[in-house]
Amino acid sequence: MPERQPYQGPARKLVLAFDVGTTYSGVSYSILDPGEPPVINCVTRFPATDHVGGNSKIPSIVYYDEEGAARAFGGEALQESIIERAEDEGWVKLEWWKLHLRPKNMPSNHVSDHDIPPLPPRVTAMQVLSDFMTYLFQCTQTFIKETHANGPDMWRSFENNIDFVLSHPNGWEGPQQSQIRRAAVLAGLVPDSPEGQARIQLVTEGEASLHFCLGSGNTADSFKEDQGVMVIDAGGGTIDVSSYYMTTSPTTFQEIAPAECRLQGSVFVSRRARQYLEEKLRGSKFGTKDDIDQMTSEFDKTTKPRFSKPFEPSYIRFGTVRDRDIAFNIKSGQLKLPGAEVATLFEPSVAAIFAASIFLVGGFAASDWLFSRLQEHIQPLNVNFCRPDSQTNKAVAEGAVAFYLDHKVSARVAKFTYGTRCAIEFNRNDEQHRLRAAVSNPTSIRPHSFTKRVQCDLEQEAIRPTLAGHDSEPGMFSNLCTVHADTSRVSRTLSPRRGFAGLQFYRQQFSIVLMFGLTELQAQISWMEG
Repeated sequence: MPERQPYQGPARKLVLAFDVGTTYSGVSYSILDPGEPPVINCVTRFPATDHVGGNSKIPSIVYYDEEGAARAFGGEALQESIIERAEDEGWVKLEWWKLHLRPKNMPSNHVSDHDIPPLPPRVTAMQVLSDFMTYLFQCTQTFIKETHANGPDMWRSFENNIDFVLSHPNGWEGPQQSQIRRAAVLAGLVPDSPEGQARIQLVTEGEASLHFCLGSGNTADSFKEDQGVMVIDAGGGTIDVSSYYMTTSPTTFQEIAPAECRLQGSVFVSRRARQYLEEKLRGSKFGTKDDIDQMTSEFDKTTKPRFSKPFEPSYIRFGTVRDRDIAFNIKSGQLKLPGAEVATLFEPSVAAIFAASIFLVGGFAASDWLFSRLQEHIQPLNVNFCRPDSQTNKAVAEGAVAFYLDHKVSARVAKFTYGTRCAIEFNRNDEQHRLRAAVSNPTSIRPHSFTKRVQCDLEQEAIRPTLAGHDSEPGMFSNLCTVHADTSRVSRTLSPRRGFAGLQFYRQQFSIVLMFGLTELQAQISWMEG
């Protein structure tokens, strides 16, 4: 990708991108100086974190005390002193808490709220997100002050001019986006005002990963004119699949299919591993809850990312050299597992993923088995398939900053059919109108007008409505939002009309304009004056 153009803003600005993941979280940033090309950096130093998450990420772990106050985050929550204090004082350890924010209508028959560690009393998932973003902001402030020359002075130069890019899974929609924005306000990142909200941009993890791949030297040869590109962000909680069509001069990407999201990330491999271990070790003295907890933790940290060959055995080390149970393949404190059985734990995630170039990114992309298994499916199709960078877990945070700077996606596909109530002049020659004759008055019918699920050019966002049958399939539709507008100026220009049976009425014609320019759906009301 060519070097970015110099920043044209009037003053220095900081752009921060938070990638708050199910298992790991990270931060990328860019200091924008007028006249200088932007450079993207990662926060690579966090408290009590040496090598966790490839140095660019911290575990998405939070401890809460009995009063509902956050007491420890990330790598600090894994320190022996914190674990001991948490046990003594009754703190609650939260993992996978991000999944509590998921849309309840997301396809997830294999998971329910009971499968996710519960939240403490009086603590909501939005509060946890807010507390975690506060912590990430504090870590970023410390990192910039300690890493850059004249760091404290540099921070003061832009501390009141910071924009935020917050990423989320492809499957999150309006309600989840609203919670993210509210959490940012509670975290003190921006004020609760229109000006404050304007400093926040949201981006899907799939689109952020596309921008990351564009900036990765390993993938430069894979981007070609008039070809399809698929990005698979295999993360801790979700697998996000995004498909685009690339054009050059200038380089832009048009979404060619609705972005997909599946709850089959790496944590569900670990969950299946736990169920597998409980069944396999039933009857063994090492089948206790504490032993299974330790084995699952070790599987998650070492066995899972190292697994690559189903015809070779895998091992889980959990005890001392004196621990053995020959009947259950336990020797010298480690459990031996057939590789073919371990492979089955990955299969539901592989099946959830099924274009000319496919890029695999995200923390789960570090799994050699996941990569090789997908490669088996893709190679016969003569499709280029690669992992763009050795540190694939930083793709979303770094790509989110690139999204803010570059905005390479020029068209998106609406995921749903959108519409609103309306009254349309009755046309006896229209079959759809005749079907609704029973609910019509002599001049109009009252069905619903809906947009089709189509590709939306970001420069031409208004969509022509088409008649659809909400009245015949009411269960297929739900209320998304309410659009408000001040039309008082227009009302003063309206003239009374006479309708059926001499009844007086007023008519105001307006259009609902849906805008897909950014990740969030926006709506406006438009009308003609004069």
